[in-house]
Amino acid sequence: MIQIQQTIVNNDFLAHSSLSKKQEKIFEALLKSPKTYVYKNKHQLLFEIILRDRIIDAAILLAKSKARFTIFRFSRCNEQFWTKNDLGGFQLKQGILPSDAINDIFINSQLYAFECATAIVIVFYKAVLDVIDKQKFNTLFSNLLLYDWHVDEDLGIKTKKGEDYLPGDCLYFKNPDFDPQTPQWQGENTIYLGNGLHYGHGIGIKTKEEIIDALNRKRKRNATKSAYLLPQTTRVNFIYLSQFANSLENYRLPINHQYFITGALGSATFLHW
Repeated sequence: MIQIQQTIVNNDFLAHSSLSKKQEKIFEALLKSPKTYVYKNKHQLLFEIILRDRIIDAAILLAKSKARFTIFRFSRCNEQFWTKNDLGGFQLKQGILPSDAINDIFINSQLYAFECATAIVIVFYKAVLDVIDKQKFNTLFSNLLLYDWHVDEDLGIKTKKGEDYLPGDCLYFKNPDFDPQTPQWQGENTIYLGNGLHYGHGIGIKTKEEIIDALNRKRKRNATKSAYLLPQTTRVNFIYLSQFANSLENYRLPINHQYFITGALGSATFLHW
């Protein structure tokens, strides 16, 4: 269920949807979720739908790129934009715009190699870049470091327990019996793309079962415990980032007989599937 604290004008619902089919699926997933999602206004809801859509796009783009999977020790980057530090992370060079550096990972992907957590962070940054003002992006993320889960606090990444998996979430597959000779396969961070598909850097776009099978092939000898999907989600702070969004005035929510308003309490509107 979705709760919007500011009453939605009826015209917003009567208008034809301007969302893409993929964005409508994200809206449906929010409505169907066992958790109630609360927004102060329609702008915040629309922003989350659109940013989730861009996260999926960025993940697919990275999956199709020539960027390679490797451990931190052997990571690579375009030295025109980044300096590789002693830990294998990428530090933004002085005088380089963060927006240009993030985009370069997708433009000159053959020059890059990194592990799966860094890949997820790159996807998040790219998606945010595509939906907020570029100058604001460069101000917010002026000291970029791409290394594991070390991210700028303005991205607002949080991990919470629960199985309310939504398209655009980062999910984690744990491999408890991983081979100690290849610790990079102790788990896999993925972006859930919807329709049962996940993107995991080094594994590609696969179903849940295929990712588990891939991890199980990386277990120690005589392993007895299968890899499995953890009941948790990792997300950026959609509400906080929405204040920096480009205009969303032209977007309209989809309405058909399956969507309905369950009620209103004060100025709040409730939507339920």
